[in-house]
Formats: sequence, structure tokens, C-alpha cells
Amino acid sequence: MSLAPSLPRLRTPFLHSPLRRSASLPTKSARAQRSPLSYPRIRAVDLDQNTVVAISVGVVSVAVGIGIPVFYESQIDSAAKRENTQACFPCDGSGAQRCRFCMGTGTVTVELGGDEKEVSRCINCDGAGSLTCTTCQGSGIQPRYLDRREFKDDD
Repeated sequence: MSLAPSLPRLRTPFLHSPLRRSASLPTKSARAQRSPLSYPRIRAVDLDQNTVVAISVGVVSVAVGIGIPVFYESQIDSAAKRENTQACFPCDGSGAQRCRFCMGTGTVTVELGGDEKEVSRCINCDGAGSLTCTTCQGSGIQPRYLDRREFKDDD
């Protein structure tokens, strides 16, 4: 009668231990060399359709996650090599926009009531009637998307 507790056996559906060899087969010394059939083998995992779809979606997601940034980097590099000659859309290439406060007149008319009107110089454009285009900063050339942004390094 053995008093030593028995060791628990690892039970998992992925590991498979084949049946022990029968006594009729010739064996070498068990201590000298372990039989390859006694090693645990990993069974082929049964995959259902949902598992295959999930794995495929994961692989595609990783590929897209890597591919899109690489594509945009190559587009940015090729755009930087081309000269930008496209006219600015808001100012039609003039570099100036009509003041929206005075509608380009340089003066603002205020009706005070009772047929009384007060005409004063526009405080937005300072009487000029136009402002420097905020999109192209007065150059008249449409900036590329990333050129319009100012990136600050906060470090």
C-alpha cells in the first residue's frame, strides 16, 4: 500500500498520449531511451466555420492596419516631390477674401431708427474691404492638407 500521493495527470483535449506498447514488441532499456510513441502529441484542432472566419478577419485586420499607413506615407512622399500650383479655392488665387462683415465696401451702415442711419468704417477689415485669405495665407496657392496644419512638439 503506497502512502505517497499520486501526482495529478494533465488532462487536456489538445494533448494525446498513445497507448503503451505491448509486451510483445522488443524494447531497449526504458531508462536509456524513451520511446517516441510515449511523448505527448498535439492533436489537430477541430475548427468550425466561425473560428476560421474570426482568424481570417484578424489576419486581414493586421494586414490593413499595416498597409494603410504605408500607402499614405508613400502618397505623402510623392506629393512632396510634385510642385503645388493649384489656385486657392476660397480666394480664387488672389490671396485676399472679401470682408464678410461689410461685404467688401469697407463701411458698415447701422439703422438707428426713425430714418436715421449711421455709417462707420468696418472694424473687421479696417475699411479695406478685404482680408488676407486664411486658407493660403495670401499666397494664392491651395495648400496641401497637411501643410494647412501646424504641428507643435509639446516635449
